[in-house]
Amino acid sequence: MQDEQNKDIEIESVSVDDAPTDTVADKNIDVEKLQSELAEINDKYLRLAAELENTRRRAALDAESRARNRAMGVAEKILPVMDAVDAALKHAPDDAGIQSMARALESAFAQIGITKIESIGEQLNPMFHNAIQVIESPNHKTNTIIDEMQSGYMFGDTILRTSMVVVAK
Repeated sequence: MQDEQNKDIEIESVSVDDAPTDTVADKNIDVEKLQSELAEINDKYLRLAAELENTRRRAALDAESRARNRAMGVAEKILPVMDAVDAALKHAPDDAGIQSMARALESAFAQIGITKIESIGEQLNPMFHNAIQVIESPNHKTNTIIDEMQSGYMFGDTILRTSMVVVAK
């Protein structure tokens, strides 16, 4: 039975002349070509990864900027309320209700990063103070703030509003 199977199988002989003609030089060229393609693909990958990271960073900065601008807008709208409370405190400094309201507003301002610009007794700084009146005062140095007409406020490192002050001459 095996003889019958062997008859059907023809054996094909292979000679050395039939072997592939790839030489070492051809293989080196293929390897160099593949390495070059790999380097290109790797470069494209790294560029895309960097672009993606830059896009993420820009999006985060944009979101932070929008949130900051919204908070500043709200803060600017609340400043007149604080001015009214300050005026009420000057008019009735012993009123417990007004004092409580002032503390609550100051606490809320502190929580969102709004700080009052200190003025009285300080030297005039045009970045933080708007001198609306100059008064001769022998008791104070020149350009020293002796009174504050309207408080100034900062949101982080940004000036929301400069203080309106009276300066010694």
